[in-house]
Amino acid sequence: MLKGLLILLLPAFLFSCAWKIPGVGPGSESKSETAITEPTNEEKAADIYAEAVKALDEGDAYYASNKFKEVENLVPQSKWAAKASIMMSYAHYSRNSYSDAIFGLERHIKNYPGDKNIIYAHYLIAICFYEQILDEKKDLQPLLKAKKKFEFIMQTYPNTDYAMDSRFKLDLITDQLAAKEMSIARFYMKTQKWIPALNRLKTVVEKYEKTVFIEEALHRLVEVYYILGLEEEAKQAAAILGYNYKSGEWYKRSYKVFNKKYKSKRTSNKKEMGLIRKKIKSLFEKN
Repeated sequence: MLKGLLILLLPAFLFSCAWKIPGVGPGSESKSETAITEPTNEEKAADIYAEAVKALDEGDAYYASNKFKEVENLVPQSKWAAKASIMMSYAHYSRNSYSDAIFGLERHIKNYPGDKNIIYAHYLIAICFYEQILDEKKDLQPLLKAKKKFEFIMQTYPNTDYAMDSRFKLDLITDQLAAKEMSIARFYMKTQKWIPALNRLKTVVEKYEKTVFIEEALHRLVEVYYILGLEEEAKQAAAILGYNYKSGEWYKRSYKVFNKKYKSKRTSNKKEMGLIRKKIKSLFEKN
């Protein structure tokens, strides 16, 4: 699905083969129409490029990538070469050959620094890393590399569609980073390794307070502090959870840690979110 949407962000002219080349196109016939001349390299490049675009459109990305490479080699450091270079990388990407795509895009950025499509090259690199993220339990390197590249796009090209999409994907990446920390924290709790669990939970609360995992992290802090005999710290975490998410199930669970006979009561759904950063910061001032 993403690949279908991503093609919409490709500059339209990259799919166009109608660049004006002397001697090519309507009205270019000479008086001696019967004369046979050897086509120039640019004329050859135009034909090969058109063949590559057609192959890509028909789903043969491997053949297309080879043809785009042929164009670049035929007319190096030309406008055709720059077009072919980025399209070759897109062809690699479209068949999930992420390593080849990233290599080609990084090479494109180096070889064609003045290309007006350079932002697309950066964006496609980020997408290649992003699509390699399977779940929070897998290797985080693609996720972290995608995060770095999306942040670069937002800082360097802030008023673009690419920056807007990068901002959205960064939110998803942040959720996944928080999910990773929570997964590790749960494992440590399950194996009764309380101090490592505590450190992971603090990371979620301090760095990922805007994610969906903040309520659970605060509740788990209550549990771990209580198990360690740190009741005051447990009460502080519970107070922050109650202040911001009083109607949530995680707060009800935390309440039960201190009140074994507590019965669930209907509470208002109103949440006061504004002060959570301030409250969380104060939680760890003594650490």
